Amino acid sequence: MENKQLKWVFLTILALVWGSSFILIKKGLLALTGFQVGSLRIIFAATFLLLIGFRSLKKINKHQWKFIVLTSFFGTFFPAFLFAIAQKHISSSVSAVLNSLTPINTLLLGFLAFKVGISKNQILGVIVGLVGSLVLILSGAADHPEQNYWYSSLIIMATICYATNVNLLKKYLFDLSPLAISAGNFSIIVLPATLVLFCTGFFNQPLQGIEIQKAICFIAVLGVVGTGMANIIFFRLIQISSPVFATSVTYLIPVVAFCWGLIDNEKLSVMQVCGAGIILIGIWLAAKK
Repeated sequence: MENKQLKWVFLTILALVWGSSFILIKKGLLALTGFQVGSLRIIFAATFLLLIGFRSLKKINKHQWKFIVLTSFFGTFFPAFLFAIAQKHISSSVSAVLNSLTPINTLLLGFLAFKVGISKNQILGVIVGLVGSLVLILSGAADHPEQNYWYSSLIIMATICYATNVNLLKKYLFDLSPLAISAGNFSIIVLPATLVLFCTGFFNQPLQGIEIQKAICFIAVLGVVGTGMANIIFFRLIQISSPVFATSVTYLIPVVAFCWGLIDNEKLSVMQVCGAGIILIGIWLAAKK
């Protein structure tokens, strides 16, 4: 299959997988803390990726390891905790919509830090996207006082981390295989994640309980499929397309996440839906050539 067709196949797979990640985080948080969810997600993904990709580590050149370290923390480590902590306080649907800011932040960081050109149309898209975010957050805070929308800032921080990761990958690791990048990333962060898990007192909990076992199973799926397998596909997508096209998967992620949210009895107000729509319009404008 040619790259023109293959990139759309990858985009669809990622939308379905990552769109389902938010409900998996939510289910994991029923019996685990945000730090435990983030740690376990990384550990499960690392176990899977190192089992299948340990030999690929030798493909990473000495000078590339510094970028492997940077992409491991910006692309996975920090976001894994930021999303899990935030979803203790806001719904999975809102989290998924705010995740859609990733292409806009990718564009901004590409312009500011990586000397990527930006058009007036794209600047307008950035402004529209930010306005949509404000509408979504402020209306959510008014309509759902039981949720703490200050934690939305953690999701925005995570999208900035993702944007940094994408630009680093495209500029410095474009010639490295997706499996080598993924295995390299998780070989770096598996020990810090294990240390965080140990510090949360996870191993002192009654792990034989049904609820906590269910939560661990949800995070295992999230780690292996939603992080491990998806990372390999995503890195390949970046290589055969562009950073903005790759991150445009966030157009579709909210749709999948919103469907899961409806099944799980989550609701968005009319103003929140409007805010989400404004964000997607902003992304569309920012992604136009």
